[in-house]
Amino acid sequence: MDFFATPTRRKLLFGCLYLSEGAPIGFIWLALPTRLREAGVDIGQITWLTAVLVLPWTFKFAWAPLVDLLRSPRWTLRHWIIGAQCLMGITLVPLLWLDPVDQFEWMAGLLIVHALAAATQDVSIDALCISVTDPRERGEYNGWMQAGMLLGRAMMGGGALVMSRYIGTTAVVALLIGITMSSAVLVILSNVPIRKSADGQVWDALRSILVAVRQLSTWFGLLFALIGGAAFKSLEVIYGPFLIDRGYDKAEVGWFSAGPMILSMIAGSLIGGWFADRIGRRRFVALSLLLFVTAIFGLAGSDIMMGATRGPHLFVRLSLVAFAIGLFTAASYALFMDITHPTIAATQFSAFMGATNGCESWSSYTIGRIIYQSGYPAGMLWMCLASVASLPLLIMLRPPDKKSH
Repeated sequence: MDFFATPTRRKLLFGCLYLSEGAPIGFIWLALPTRLREAGVDIGQITWLTAVLVLPWTFKFAWAPLVDLLRSPRWTLRHWIIGAQCLMGITLVPLLWLDPVDQFEWMAGLLIVHALAAATQDVSIDALCISVTDPRERGEYNGWMQAGMLLGRAMMGGGALVMSRYIGTTAVVALLIGITMSSAVLVILSNVPIRKSADGQVWDALRSILVAVRQLSTWFGLLFALIGGAAFKSLEVIYGPFLIDRGYDKAEVGWFSAGPMILSMIAGSLIGGWFADRIGRRRFVALSLLLFVTAIFGLAGSDIMMGATRGPHLFVRLSLVAFAIGLFTAASYALFMDITHPTIAATQFSAFMGATNGCESWSSYTIGRIIYQSGYPAGMLWMCLASVASLPLLIMLRPPDKKSH
């Protein structure tokens, strides 16, 4: 079955590809930190690991041009994707027997290699999507991809915490490896477009990169991506340990993460994409940013007023935050596509996405230090201030002049 034969099959393919990305992300960013915290690992060590693992995603733009340029009839985007997925699966296999507490350093090393492969897979998938889709349809394709990503995160993030109680951690890791590798079969069955010749490609790409580098919108876009999501990027890393420290067990955290949290994000993404197309990208990005900042501010305030104890108020507040995150993610990704030069779409868009991951890296590290000194609410509030400080940057985010290309 050729998964490029019809638009519906293409959407299914890209949704499955992003599911294979989202599954290990959910496990590494939620299930593993929660498990480590429950085992007594220091919150500072947990946030250090998360910050390091985000770095390959942050700097993936550095080797993204290789994915654009090193293609031929013998080495296509199909090979890039399959090769990256194989390495992702291989680096997860030792987790079947490694003890994440006693063998923390070994685990960290394997996960860094995994992150490098996963970031390369992401660049390749984005390049494939850009090369085979109509620009007018990319919003819908992005919706399918985000849905796949969130589903994978739910299954192997919160879902892993729940399943480990019934089938054990080893079986959960085996399932994670299977999901990570599964979409490779769909790629093998797909008639991926082949670039017949690379003549002129290097010069055209270099010329477009130079044009993009000279435009202020590129730099303001990177800066906004690096700062704008600080409040929620840092919260996504620490909310599992936060709930553990408020008296919840990992199964309760798992059920909430796989259910209300992820469903709220999916709903926010679909609604955010719809509104961003109708009331203007920059306007809706600013509005959604203020919404998630307000929601996180309310979460911190609620935690202070309720005396840092467990209760339904935390789940309600976190669900509101998740909905606002979905709104912002859909709108901001569309905005970054608007200011991307079509001739270097994979490279430049990877740079914007790398900056958003850089935001997660520095903000997760910083909030860990603040929490250690002043507690969870203080960390959340400082990150909210960082996000609000990025709002003036939106003024400079305008689509590039097509005549420059």
